[in-house]
Amino acid sequence: MLRRQLDDAPAHVAIIQDGNRRYAREQGDDAPEGHREGAETTEQVLEWCDELGVEELTLYAFSTENFDRPADELDPLFDLLESKLYEFADADRVHENGVRIGAIGDVDRLPERVREAVAYAESQTAGYDTLRLNIALAYGGRSELLGAAREIAREVESGDLDPDDVDATAVEARLARHTTRDVDLIVRTGGDERTSNFLPWHANGNEAAVYFCAPYWPEFSKADFLRGLRTYESREQSWQQSRTERAVALVRAVTETELADARAVTRRLRSKLPSAGAQEVSAELARQRGTDPADRAD
Repeated sequence: MLRRQLDDAPAHVAIIQDGNRRYAREQGDDAPEGHREGAETTEQVLEWCDELGVEELTLYAFSTENFDRPADELDPLFDLLESKLYEFADADRVHENGVRIGAIGDVDRLPERVREAVAYAESQTAGYDTLRLNIALAYGGRSELLGAAREIAREVESGDLDPDDVDATAVEARLARHTTRDVDLIVRTGGDERTSNFLPWHANGNEAAVYFCAPYWPEFSKADFLRGLRTYESREQSWQQSRTERAVALVRAVTETELADARAVTRRLRSKLPSAGAQEVSAELARQRGTDPADRAD
């Protein structure tokens, strides 16, 4: 039923995989077992993305704050990240589906064995581009923005970059190189309703839809994923309606002063709106002119 309710999938989904440790505790296990269960969910989500047409998936696997965890939890987690990166890089389904793997974050802070696994996964899948899998490792949104700001400052100081050329494009070019498009939907599991410093430029800057759900990451199901996609689609439909309403109001205001300007504005608006919205804008112009919409020449 959920699948039938969806028309289009978001191009870029970002997921905060929360709840592995709490899941393990409730099962009477240690944290590493929760992380292993969560890794199985990650594999399933990759399959769902391929099936539903999601073009880019970013997973928040390890944050900068995670370095504060005790060593008896970090070492098994690093072992798991290492083994899964090699496993993904060699998996037939990854190559058959054209999945390109890339890490974002301060990877240099990770143990050498994890860095080598990252390099291997990236090199083995560098030629693919059907689905991009970004794995956020040692990642923090503020750190990413600060790094871009410092790089720009150094280039301006050295004369390699003109201050007048510092714009959104210049900043994006200095952010994580594997994130290729703005985030359409953030999903967070585990019950917390916050985005935790995750992709502030690509998600908050794009006003991404957000779906919070209660299941821990190891319990996250396809139905939960589809509910998240439905949240995105509902938000997009609401935005389209809002844009249409604002466009109609603009045409109405302009026609009160100058009909010729109204026609020019209408032509521009029609090219930016979905077909139904364009028809509504044209109908409003026709009403303001006192003509039948079917008789309009423009």
